[in-house]
Amino acid sequence: MRLFKGFTIVIVGLFIFITLLSLFIPSKVTVTRGVVINAKANLIFNEISNLHNWIHWQPVFNKDSAIIKFKTDNNGQCYSCEWESKGKNNKIQLTHNSYNLLTALLTRDGENDVLNTIRILPLADNSQVQVEWNILIKLKWYPWQKFHGIFIEKISGQGYEDALNSLKEYTENN
Repeated sequence: MRLFKGFTIVIVGLFIFITLLSLFIPSKVTVTRGVVINAKANLIFNEISNLHNWIHWQPVFNKDSAIIKFKTDNNGQCYSCEWESKGKNNKIQLTHNSYNLLTALLTRDGENDVLNTIRILPLADNSQVQVEWNILIKLKWYPWQKFHGIFIEKISGQGYEDALNSLKEYTENN
């Protein structure tokens, strides 16, 4: 009985220590990727402002297994779409759309919402622009989420970088 009591005290103490330590870890994680593209800003903006065009360059959208349901408005613009992957429903919805800035909210069943911001920044050379993709993830206070947040950049960053490189390749060749 004494051994069990000591073991319980150590486990509870460890849990409290880890929880307190996690309070010092930020609850927001930002991942940023960028690429310089040799194309006009309006061409790139046309590709990113209509979700239906993401099929051309977004690796998640051009997988053969992805069945994407697009929702379009009267002008033929697609501002929302849904698909299923790994047994979870995903939805992305454009929330702000201006000439050089696009924001979209990605929701996935059972996971934190992800705010995506894509900026098109003109460079001194009029034939080039820099495209920046910022991802903001708000974490809950749970210790395991906070510690997972430390590795999110390494886990998801490569996917966003691949998407930007694919956008670069598509817009420079079309």
